Amino acid sequence: MSNMYSCNPDDVKAIIHAQLQLIQSDPAQAQALAPLMLWGAPGVGKSTIVREICQQHGIQLIDIRLAQREPVDLRGLPVPNGDHVDWLLAGEWPRDPNSRGIILFDELSAADRTLQAAAYEIILDRRLGDLYSLPPGWLVMGAGNGMDDRAVSYSFSSALANRFCHLELQPNAEQWCLWAREQGLHSAVIAFLKYAPQHFFMLDENSERGWPSPRSWERVARLLSSSTGLNRHQLRIMVNGLIGPAAAVPFFGFWELEDELPNVNDMLLGKIPVSVPKRSDATYLFCAAITEQLWRGDKSQRAQRLNVFFEISLRLNSDFATMLMLDAMRDTSRTAAIANRNASLFGETMGNTDTIHPQRSAWLIEHPAYEQWTAKHGQSFANALAQGDLMPTANASNNVEAAL
Repeated sequence: MSNMYSCNPDDVKAIIHAQLQLIQSDPAQAQALAPLMLWGAPGVGKSTIVREICQQHGIQLIDIRLAQREPVDLRGLPVPNGDHVDWLLAGEWPRDPNSRGIILFDELSAADRTLQAAAYEIILDRRLGDLYSLPPGWLVMGAGNGMDDRAVSYSFSSALANRFCHLELQPNAEQWCLWAREQGLHSAVIAFLKYAPQHFFMLDENSERGWPSPRSWERVARLLSSSTGLNRHQLRIMVNGLIGPAAAVPFFGFWELEDELPNVNDMLLGKIPVSVPKRSDATYLFCAAITEQLWRGDKSQRAQRLNVFFEISLRLNSDFATMLMLDAMRDTSRTAAIANRNASLFGETMGNTDTIHPQRSAWLIEHPAYEQWTAKHGQSFANALAQGDLMPTANASNNVEAAL
C-alpha cells in the first residue's frame, strides 16, 4: 500500500466523524457516500478506532468477519414456498429505519474472492437485491491487512477496490500515549514510549511471535496495572511474550529506573526534598509519575502539590518542563472527550480532541510561580501550542494566550 497517503489515528477518526455527521444531517447522502477501507498492519488499532467511535457516539457496531463466513450467511437461506422461494435474512442486519451505526467488514482482505463477491451488494449498493436495504443512518466500512503485512491477505477485485475510499493507518506513538493516559494505562509504558518511540511498532520477520504494536503495548500496560500477584521476573516473562525481546529488554531496563527514583507522591506532599533525575530516560519516567499523581489526593493538598510541581518544573530543561506542563493541563476525562465528539454530530467543527482542562489550566496559570515559569520556559511552551500539541478549549484558550 506504499502508493497511498498514510494517515494517523486522529486523521482516521476525523474522517469517520465527518462521514457520520454527513449522513446524520443529510441521510440521502448515504447512498452516494464511498465506503471507507482502512488498511494497516496487524495490531495498529483499526477495529479499536471504529469501536471507540461507536461507543462515543452511542451508535451500534456490527462487526462482520467475512473470512469466517459462507456466502449464504450474507444473503440468507432460501426457503421453498410453493412455486417460489423466500429468503431468511441473517438477523444481524439492522431493521429499524431510524437506527444508526457502523457496519465494519473487518479483516476484509483475509476473505477470498468468493466471499468478497458475496459482500459486493451490501458494501457497494447498501442492499441485498430486493430483499433488504440498509437504513441510511449506517456507515459501511472495511478494514484489513496489506499484502506486505505478513498476514493472510487476498487482493481485491478492481470492481471492489474502485468503490472504496482507501485509508492507510500508520501507528503513532505520541497519539497512542495520549489515548493511554485517557484510559488510565500504566505510566511506565507511556513514559517509555515517549522516551523510545522507535519501539512502539516493530513488525519484522519474527512476527509469528510477540512483537510491539499498539495492541500489544496496551496489553502490557493493562498487565502491569492489574493485581496479578506476579513478581518482576514473572512479569518479564509475560511482557517478553507480548512484545518480544527486542522491545521487552529495553523496556524493563527503563522500568527498573523507577526503583532509583524518589517517591513522587511524597515529594509532591513535601515529605521529602525536591530532586530531579540527571538522566533523560529517568526524567521521562519521573515526569510521567508527576503527571499521574498531581491531581490525585485530597483537594486540601492541591496548593502544596502545585508548589512542588513548579519547584520541580523550574529545575527541568525547557523540553521536559513543557512536556510536563502540557500533560498537567490536558483534559483526559473520557466524559469530556465523549461529549466533545458527540457534539460534532450536531454541526460543530471536529478538531483535535486533546484539549486543555479549563480548571486545571486556571490553577496552573494563576499560581504565583507561573510568571517565573513562563520567563524560563514560555517560548518552548508557545512553540508547542503553535504546533498543535494541545488544543485549548474556548474557555481555556484566552487564559493560556494571555498568560504567555
